[in-house]
Amino acid sequence: MRILWFNWRDIKHPEAGGAEVLTHEIMRRFVQRGYKMTLFCPKVEGRPTEEQIDGINVVREGGKYTVYGRGRSYFKRNRENYDIVIDEVNPRPFLNPRILDGKPVLVLFHQMIREEWFYEMPFPLSYICNFYENRWLIPYRQTPTLTVSMSSKKDLESIGFTNVQVIPMGISRKPLDEIRQKEHDITVAFIGRLKRHKLPDHAIKAFTKIKKEIPSAKMWVIGNGYMLNELKRLDNKHVTFFGHVTNDVKYDLLSRSHLVLIPSMREGWGLIVTESNAMGTPVVAYDVNGLRDSVIDGRNGILVKDKNPVSLANSALRILTDENMLRKLSLNALEYSREFSWDKTASYISAQIDSIL
Repeated sequence: MRILWFNWRDIKHPEAGGAEVLTHEIMRRFVQRGYKMTLFCPKVEGRPTEEQIDGINVVREGGKYTVYGRGRSYFKRNRENYDIVIDEVNPRPFLNPRILDGKPVLVLFHQMIREEWFYEMPFPLSYICNFYENRWLIPYRQTPTLTVSMSSKKDLESIGFTNVQVIPMGISRKPLDEIRQKEHDITVAFIGRLKRHKLPDHAIKAFTKIKKEIPSAKMWVIGNGYMLNELKRLDNKHVTFFGHVTNDVKYDLLSRSHLVLIPSMREGWGLIVTESNAMGTPVVAYDVNGLRDSVIDGRNGILVKDKNPVSLANSALRILTDENMLRKLSLNALEYSREFSWDKTASYISAQIDSIL
């Protein structure tokens, strides 16, 4: 099996997130099954244009905006070297049926961007991208498509997709055997890229209210991004900014936190939910696409319907001021995380590939 996989980032990209973790975990498992895997993605500063990572042949051409044209050229030059193409859409596809010209393809879709364009793109690009988002996808409406949540499936079906399956999600770290000792003082965490659509400022503003009710409380912010200096100005006394950390440090901090705040405006799934749960830590998240799939309200966390820092803080305080509730959610979160496995995900996607071929 020779598979050509397109994605807008690889696992070594400085802005790699949950989508890249999924891609890498599945591809390296396919390598272990004997598949020949090639990942096409944009260039990364300090990395070669072609290298092997866990047996995956990573080919890098183009930049953030030019990678799509480079990807089409690469496919046209090398189409006979592959049995099937996986076109990972996050947020736009690389190819379309006309370019593929009969080559088997499987679409892997994460999420609609929609309002996120207006947070992350300058005018008029934000309006242009928002206008074209559905139109990029329309050629693939009849194509076998996989997605990561029921929310994303509904989004696709709303624009005419007819063959969409939801894959089971996985986890990269084995869940703890039991909940570890938490920090002595109540500790809440935010983890993710410090970008506007992740709303890290909501998390810090919510912590300010939590701090008034629990004076000894502290907050950890884990991750980098262009909002870092702005966020430090919000609270530079009671919030610790760790920046980018290794996976070992990340999981250690998660295991010692009492609660993780996830005020993102939209996610494909929200891998940090599952990772936090695996460390015995429940979450408080906004009730939005993706997060309403990964968070079972009242089991592994709480969903906040009113998407503002005050409501986020009030929901967190409900848990943090009730020792029994915190303990119950922590135990449930750990149990829930054991349901997830990248091996299951890889097997599911492999079966879909087999059915196409």
